[in-house]
Amino acid sequence: FYSVAVVGTELPPPPLPLPVAESSERGGRGGGEKARRLHTSRGKLLPRERIDRLLDPGTPFLEFSQFAAYELYGKEEVPAGGIITGIGRVSGVECVVVANDATVKGGTYYPVTVKKHLRAQEIAQQNHLPCIYLVDSGGANLPRQADVFPDRDHFGRIFYNQARLSSEAIAQIAVVMGSCTAGGAYVPAMADESIIVRKQGTIFLGGPPLVKAATGEEVSAEDLGGADLHCKKSGVTDHYALDDNHALHLARKAVRSLNYKKDVTVEPTEAPLYPADELYGIVGDNLKRNFDVREVIARIVDGSKFDEFKAFYGDTLITGFSRIFGYPVGIIGNNGVLFSESAKKGTHFIELCCQRNIPLVFLQNITGFMVGREYEAGGIAKDGAKMVTAVACANVPKITVIIGGSYGAGNYGMCGRAYRYEQAKRSFFQTSASFLRVIVGIQPYSTLIIMYLFFSPRFLYMWPNSRISVMGGEQAATVLATITKDQRAREGKEVTLNGAPPAHTEPEPTLCPEHEHNEKAFF
Repeated sequence: FYSVAVVGTELPPPPLPLPVAESSERGGRGGGEKARRLHTSRGKLLPRERIDRLLDPGTPFLEFSQFAAYELYGKEEVPAGGIITGIGRVSGVECVVVANDATVKGGTYYPVTVKKHLRAQEIAQQNHLPCIYLVDSGGANLPRQADVFPDRDHFGRIFYNQARLSSEAIAQIAVVMGSCTAGGAYVPAMADESIIVRKQGTIFLGGPPLVKAATGEEVSAEDLGGADLHCKKSGVTDHYALDDNHALHLARKAVRSLNYKKDVTVEPTEAPLYPADELYGIVGDNLKRNFDVREVIARIVDGSKFDEFKAFYGDTLITGFSRIFGYPVGIIGNNGVLFSESAKKGTHFIELCCQRNIPLVFLQNITGFMVGREYEAGGIAKDGAKMVTAVACANVPKITVIIGGSYGAGNYGMCGRAYRYEQAKRSFFQTSASFLRVIVGIQPYSTLIIMYLFFSPRFLYMWPNSRISVMGGEQAATVLATITKDQRAREGKEVTLNGAPPAHTEPEPTLCPEHEHNEKAFF
């Protein structure tokens, strides 16, 4: 790898921006001091303590969306969305962990809580990772039930996903460590294995107040749905735990019994030749300042080794092969606006990676595809569409990191979130008819198979400096001002040079700040 090492770029890590620091602290703390004291007074471990004791000692936890719900519900704080999700290693197996935080609004599900839970299940399905649910929730948040309960991607989707995951041999393990009410009772009931903590965990479709209102029967939560009932009578749960620590021990044993084996050979890892701290000086927070994406690549790949593909063609898109933590990857990074040549190069490289079954890493810093009469005549729309199609049809794992700007159609071409994980049916003759005739000896025309196509990036990260939007704030203001000017001209009204009426010499003053706020990583 040849790198023009940027001189004087090694800077100490800057302090976290105030919103990041505040949200990180709140998310780690969970609910308020009073809620945490009440939680621990019942003999419960705090949710992050539960995760720490579940995971193998000394192993990391890759948390998802830890800043979720920041300023989302006005003055109502819901740290981390009231749920902790991520990937951790349990008994040597990477698992997706979903842990309700009962210190935040009793662990009830807000719209963003549902979104985080569903996203964790999607990641588990895409990567074939077992799921461990640490259940301690009061169910749906009733004041917001219209946004939580009835629709396709609402609360009920959790149970649909559980059933689908289990049918695909992706283990579902539930540990009931607190309340598990109403529809939430299906989480342990639909799990492959379930564990419940005595005198602490409860499972029931209708709690004591609802039972009394519906039937007049008065019954305690423990008698209605406690560990003794579900382990000794109903059979809903499989394992009886004495306390949180015992329950987590049983969960680790359950994972150990999965007989899960990895079929992956990984080469030894090399540290990059250049320190990652230099990224602070290379990228910075000024998106108008250009930088060579090769300098970023040199600080994240093994040994800073990068085998560039088509280095002298379409040079506003950098493509090549490398390794990250020993795994082979194909890297696609922006070095400016996308021209037709860049789009063709990207399409070719994506197809190569698909042929060789090599995962793709996208480093987004793009203002979009080139515009103008010359480029439209040259077929930029068609060439860009081919790149978008290549990304959509690439069935290898994809990871996207937004390291700068991500604007307009460039977001699509560089594997933004718009692509969905979908399920498609294809007949055998459409895929490998001749192969099946020779090897299997069956009639392919009458048979259907299920193929899972991974359209979206399996993971998408935004650096704190990054922005994502249809267009920049200044451009959006200019476009709207131009539209206003044309409209007033059609109506025969007086306009100024910038398109505003005479009494106003600037575009809408609130547009730029609002637009820029909404395109930030934190939003």
